[in-house]
Amino acid sequence: MTRASPHPHPAHPRPCRSAALGLLALALAAPAGAEQPLWELGLGVAGLSVPHYRGSDQVHQWLLPVPFGVYRGDILRATRDGARAVLLETERVDFDISVSASPPTRSSDNDARSGMPDLDAAAEIGPNLKLKLARGAGWELQLRLPLRAVFTLGSDMRGIGWTATPALDLDLEMRGWDIAVRAEGLAATRDNHAYYYDVLPAYATAERPAHSAPGGAAGWALWLGASRRFGMLWVGGFLRSDDVSCAAFEASPLVRQRRSLTAGLALSWVLLASQTRVAGNR
Repeated sequence: MTRASPHPHPAHPRPCRSAALGLLALALAAPAGAEQPLWELGLGVAGLSVPHYRGSDQVHQWLLPVPFGVYRGDILRATRDGARAVLLETERVDFDISVSASPPTRSSDNDARSGMPDLDAAAEIGPNLKLKLARGAGWELQLRLPLRAVFTLGSDMRGIGWTATPALDLDLEMRGWDIAVRAEGLAATRDNHAYYYDVLPAYATAERPAHSAPGGAAGWALWLGASRRFGMLWVGGFLRSDDVSCAAFEASPLVRQRRSLTAGLALSWVLLASQTRVAGNR
């Protein structure tokens, strides 16, 4: 457990989503255009620095082995866009079912949540509409409109509301590197914000007053990723800057800082690859 720089508690009025999956997606990215194997398997190592939750002033830091897997099927795919089931794909519009995840946090490791229930790992699943706004040689601009239901993955698996993260996504190819730049606005229902930012009266203290977080806006995020393949070696990394200023839950005493940074770097080696080739833009 590592503490970030001290930051005063906000005077007025989403755990970090898909950080690990975002890193893996970057490690799996492949150059567009040329034909690629239908599937590839391998193994790698990743380093991650992830806030306990958005608004936390403490972070998880991990160095861990990660599986490497790409599947470029007609319907089921696991690529730089994450794991998804493609339902519609045209020149201008894509529609799929996508998934995401967030890590657990033990309250004993987090000063703001000391004495409160732990935060379970969570999974998200839902439809994602992608509109291709513009494209040119080596670049594409998309509008992404994902809407996902969120479920805890602990002993009492249950729904904790919905999230929406509309985003502008710019993909670039530059000197052999695949680069992604994304700007996201975040929003979630009352149930989702309550899970992370409510303080029930039973857990209230002099420094942590009771609080009920409403649904609504959840701030915004800027995301930069880059990846490249060198023979059988994949290199990928990302930086994500989150801001919860003016979020519906900003007044929660569990919010210790408005801005946070998530970062990751991965190296993966391809060990097995399919002899079947498919279009590289899958």
